[in-house]
Amino acid sequence: MARVRLRVSPILPTIASFLLAALWGLSVFAGWGLEAFCAGGESASRCTQRLGRVSTMSGIFAALAACCTAAAWLLPRSRRDPRVFTPLMGAGVAAWIVAEGVLFVGGMTAG
Repeated sequence: MARVRLRVSPILPTIASFLLAALWGLSVFAGWGLEAFCAGGESASRCTQRLGRVSTMSGIFAALAACCTAAAWLLPRSRRDPRVFTPLMGAGVAAWIVAEGVLFVGGMTAG
């Protein structure tokens, strides 16, 4: 029985990674998170402190995601071998999704 292999262009996970990075960066640094999660009845200082803690936890996954994405494109072995590139990019995209999830859940959770 022959195995079917689906090839995905490396540009697709790269674009996904950059879009997720932009969303995370705007949520953390451009005030989108404050606008989304601090508009309710919670005091501004308390909400800002909570989002600061959540952003720090989310930043750990964002840093991991950025490192995986950079490694996938910058390491010569990774660029030459799809068996190395694909898991690195997959881990990078997954880490961005976790970073966004931590930011969202932490923003929704009342301190």
